[in-house]
Amino acid sequence: MNWILLIIAGFFEVGFATCLGKAKETTGLTSTYWMIGFFVCLSISMFLLYKATQTLPIGTAYAVWTGIGAVGTVLVGIFYFREPAEFWRLFFLATLIASIIGLKFVSSQ
Repeated sequence: MNWILLIIAGFFEVGFATCLGKAKETTGLTSTYWMIGFFVCLSISMFLLYKATQTLPIGTAYAVWTGIGAVGTVLVGIFYFREPAEFWRLFFLATLIASIIGLKFVSSQ
């Protein structure tokens, strides 16, 4: 169950990073709405990370959480913000995904 919470926390990390990116692109009330989304996603992500670390090793949980956030944010950047999808960028993204999966398999929980 805590692995599921950790994965959801990682998705909310992608959410707060995306909201932050949109907030810097906008002005006025729209920017305020994106910042509210940022703080909501941040709060949920941190709470779920906290719950997951009650039974998972903190080093593994934090690495997986940041990894999910990094991979998800790069994918949002590529598909939503039209950032480049170059070979080396995708190669290292794949190694990051393999590392996250590896941490899950070697974890004692």
